[in-house]
Parts: sequence; structure tokens; C-alpha cells
Amino acid sequence: MKIGVSTYSLLGAIRSGELTVPEAIAYIADIGGEHAEIVPIGFSLTDNPELIGQIRRQAEASGIELSNYAVGANFCGLSDDEYEAEIARVKKEVDVARRLGVSLMRHDAASSADLSIRNFLRELPRVAEACRRIADYAARFGITTSVENHGYFTQASDRVQMLIHAVDRPNFRTTLDVGNFLCADESPSVAVKKNIGYASMVHIKDFYWRPAARGNPGEGWFRTAHGHYLRGAIVGNGDIDLPDVLRIIRKSGYDGYLSLEFEGLEECKLGVRIGLDNLRRMWKETEALSK
Repeated sequence: MKIGVSTYSLLGAIRSGELTVPEAIAYIADIGGEHAEIVPIGFSLTDNPELIGQIRRQAEASGIELSNYAVGANFCGLSDDEYEAEIARVKKEVDVARRLGVSLMRHDAASSADLSIRNFLRELPRVAEACRRIADYAARFGITTSVENHGYFTQASDRVQMLIHAVDRPNFRTTLDVGNFLCADESPSVAVKKNIGYASMVHIKDFYWRPAARGNPGEGWFRTAHGHYLRGAIVGNGDIDLPDVLRIIRKSGYDGYLSLEFEGLEECKLGVRIGLDNLRRMWKETEALSK
């Protein structure tokens, strides 16, 4: 098991120019991260291919692994031409993952304003076909692709499983975000237990949660699928029972990467450092509790 950080967690510092992407990787290593997950938000690797080499050299110099490459995508509600263009674009992102030297890549799959199960089932065959074609392409390079439980439309644990089974490829799995299940109003502990067996990558995230009946808590909060309120928290500071979630992960036998994601209002470097310390401590504590 290796514990590290997603570059997305340092988005504020990257966007402000405080950190370059290589400097973000160095920072992750400096605070004890064992791997860095590359999420091209705030920068682009398709438009700046020279950055790929810089990232690899910095990771090597810092003694840190590159774990996963995570990009956006949507195969829902498109014309035939748009659908084919999106598949072709994501295949080019697979090429980026190959050049990064990673064997894991997450791409989104579907987004829709109509969140109903009826619409999901209607869109599922076409979305699955796109994911299948990309997984088959990635398999040539030994890359496992995955879908994350986020974006509301494909966020619930059962919907993620339905897509995985519809794609039906051994190298198509899920990037399991333990916090994002709250966005679909699922218990993180229950949903993680259901889906951990399908995980190729695990994101550790924390949220503060408030019921809809209490009203909008104010700036920085957003609504769940059923109207409750969430705000990003430093890992270990929020309302998710992360010790229980981590015990479930440990008992499952999952032995891949744990990647910290920070979405709080605190300064991002501070939030990442404190969260990583908390995650390491909680993971160590699960060793005794899981026996």
C-alpha cells in the first residue's frame, strides 16, 4: 500500500503560480507522500507535452512514484460525430498516460441533467461501448482504465457497478472515491464495502455534512443529489467515519494506491500536509483494529 496525493489537491497553488506542477510533485514527496496522482486541472499535458518529461524527471528526483492519470470525459447525449470525437480524444489521453509511465488511468464516462435511473439505463449501452473501446486500446499498453464515482449521474455505487459489468473488460475498473458517495447520499462505509472489490485506485476525501432541514450553511457549501449540504474538509477533520472506511479497505485486501484529495477552504498546502499526516496515522491504526 502506498499513500500519496493528487495534484488536484494543490490546485490553488498551481493556478496561482505559487507551485509549478513539478514543484507540486516535489512538495508531495517532501511531506512524505509515496506517490503523486496526475490530474490535469490547472494545466494541460496534451497542449504541453514537454511537461510530461518534466513530471517524470521530478518524480524520479524526488523518489516518488506516479500512480494514476485522471481526466474528464463524457459520452452521454452526443451526436454520432461528437461521440466518435470524444472517444478519439480520450484515446489520446491514454497515450499521455503511457508517456507518463503509469499503468492506471481514470476517465469520466457520463454527465446528464436528467439523473433518473430510467435515463441512466437508456444511456448505459452507448456509454459502456465507449469505455470498452478505450479500455481495449489501453490494454495494448498494459493500462487499466477506470470510472470514478462522481458527477451525480454515475456516482452511486450500484450505477458504477452496472457500468463496470456492462463494459466487461478486466482492465476497466473504478477509481473509488470514499467521500463522493455522500454526494449521492450514500453511506461511505456501506458504498465502499460494496465497491472496493472493483477498485483499481482509491481516493481518500473528507466532507462536512449538514442536513437540508438546517438550510444553506453559506459560502463554500454545495448540495447533494437529494438536497443536503457538503463542504470539503481536511482529511480527518470532516464528518465521514474515515477510520471505519479505512478498516473496510484494509480488510478487503486492497493493496494499491491511496490518494489524498483535498477540497477544503483552507490553504491547500496546509490542508494537504495535515490531511496526509492524519491519513497515515489512521491507516496505521487500522492495522491493529482489523486483526
